Amino acid sequence: MKQQEARSRIEVLIDQISHYNDLYYQQDISEISDQQFDALLEELTQLEKDYPQFKFDYSPTQRVGGTVTKNFANVTHKYPMLSLGNTYSVDELREFDARVKKLLGHQNYLYFCELKFDGVALSITFQNGVLTQAVTRGDGSRGDDITANARTIKTIPLKIRQPELPGLFEVRGEVFMPNHVFHQLNKDREAAGEPPLANPRNTASGTLKMQDSKVVAQRKLDCYVYSLMGDSLSYTTHSQAISALEKWGFNVSKTYGMCSNIEEVMDYIDHWEVLRFDLPMETDGIVIKVDNFADQQTLGFTAKSPRWAIAYKYKSENVPTVLKKISYQVGRTGAITPVAHLEPVLLAGTTVKRASLHNANEIERLGLRITDTVFIEKGGEIIPKITGVDLQKRKAGSRPVSFITECPECGTTLLRQEGEAIHYCPNLKGCPPQIKGRIQHFIHRSTMDIDSLGGRTIELLFDEGLVKTPADLYRLTYEDVFKLDGFKDLSTRNLLEGIENSKKASFEKVLFALGIRFVGRTVAEKLSAHFINIDNLAAATHEELVQTPEIGDRIASSIQLFFQDPDNRQLLSELKEAGLTFEVKQEAVNLVSGHLSGKSFVVSGIFESFEREELKNTIKQHGGKVLSGISGKLDYLLAGDNMGPAKLKKAESLGVSIISEQDFISMIKSNGSIL
Repeated sequence: MKQQEARSRIEVLIDQISHYNDLYYQQDISEISDQQFDALLEELTQLEKDYPQFKFDYSPTQRVGGTVTKNFANVTHKYPMLSLGNTYSVDELREFDARVKKLLGHQNYLYFCELKFDGVALSITFQNGVLTQAVTRGDGSRGDDITANARTIKTIPLKIRQPELPGLFEVRGEVFMPNHVFHQLNKDREAAGEPPLANPRNTASGTLKMQDSKVVAQRKLDCYVYSLMGDSLSYTTHSQAISALEKWGFNVSKTYGMCSNIEEVMDYIDHWEVLRFDLPMETDGIVIKVDNFADQQTLGFTAKSPRWAIAYKYKSENVPTVLKKISYQVGRTGAITPVAHLEPVLLAGTTVKRASLHNANEIERLGLRITDTVFIEKGGEIIPKITGVDLQKRKAGSRPVSFITECPECGTTLLRQEGEAIHYCPNLKGCPPQIKGRIQHFIHRSTMDIDSLGGRTIELLFDEGLVKTPADLYRLTYEDVFKLDGFKDLSTRNLLEGIENSKKASFEKVLFALGIRFVGRTVAEKLSAHFINIDNLAAATHEELVQTPEIGDRIASSIQLFFQDPDNRQLLSELKEAGLTFEVKQEAVNLVSGHLSGKSFVVSGIFESFEREELKNTIKQHGGKVLSGISGKLDYLLAGDNMGPAKLKKAESLGVSIISEQDFISMIKSNGSIL
């Protein structure tokens, strides 16, 4: 067979097999027998073996796997994968509806409701109709590239055969393991003498991160898609986008519904409360979204989630077990967390041995005694919680649990600040779990991302006296690491290379890595954008700090306390000397004029003559500065169409000048003045 003939035959076979696959997995229709299908697949496999130059990524043979991935690349999401706010309360759902109504200023909106499947969120990119990348949610900003494994999931199209597709688009979906597959997998493991797996969700998550895609293919994962994203899409509603996905051959759950008001949403919730148990996969609630995209844009986002969507969680299963003992853990900030140790019990498909008790108030509220029969449930948390005590089964002579008064690790007397529920160990510089915890936070993927350095290695480095602060990491030598238990030449070099590469981390990540109390990732981003460098932040007054978006008195006080500590100032000096980044790197901009020099802008809304990023670049090209949030120091809010009312109200209350697109064009043409 000539090469061109082989290529043509391969493309015909790909089209045929994909067609039969789509019919079978999307519509449960078999047009040919299993033997005929297997013969086509065998012919394609042999041709691809003979002509490997014609083995395409979208070939059905990719479904069986075979690719081995040693390390999954960590990539940035083009569109952040935000989590949803959630509630177990019908009253809070009504409050959500009231907020939507108030912010939109009208009642002419629909809700798109769908079941919330208990799986693993995935972002899948298609270019010219071909699957090019699949990335896990990760931390919402970055995730792992598991493309080879995603290709083994038969309900995810590898190539879409539809006219007039967008050139580039992204699909969000939930990958899950069907219940019958999970139960059969556990039967097979038990027959082989292996321990059973905990639950379908954790099994799906672990399967997606397996190195051998052939094993992934054997696990028979499934995927429901629930969102379509892209810069050049013409749809005006979420329901239109879902219809397009169905038309293109994606696996969309048929359980979704359109609701014209909150009462219909309640009916949808009631309808599925019992019926969901008959579905072939795990579900844990309902997702409610405002359907119209323009309305979604008006409603906007909080730092963590969209204001136009909410997840309603069904009430959790509640089971009894026995409280055996309570232990106490010390976190990196010195916070003491009590943990209940329980008689093992099966809860929501998982064997539970421990439960969170949060703080002394919770222990006192529950009135706990060792040997009590307690009720536990999973209410959306990873670790279950105790909800009550069966007093009828309480043993005579048992005594109430008393919260400890000394740190279980270093013996220091615990403190409890007025108005707070948490007890703290104040021995920041001498309590081992706090020291190690701060270093573990510093190296985490969301901070300095030193993936070659794990918890066990930190333990070794600490025990050997080599690392007491994050700055000590940058003083480690080859000899220091090589002598550690379990380290060879390659692992030593990998660790040192990982530490060296961490010096490239951005200022906002370094700021988060410092572990300042109450300064999480989002707050670190706001602070870095507002103050530009660490010196400005360290010198900021309390008043200047609270003018930063989302910074209140508590966070401002914590930041000031951090910079007042001589040991923290010494740490910063050593980290600077090591070469870490302590300022926002300014992008190179071709300066057109200085008409906007000294002026700051926040850009919000949709504009007629500019894309938003284009507008920001134009401001910079004329010497202006673009800020991320509105404060008293802002000069101008550049307001486009469909801008959120909250920003407008805040700008007005702070006396910030609000200008239109035409005002802005006038400024750059007339030396910074509005004509």
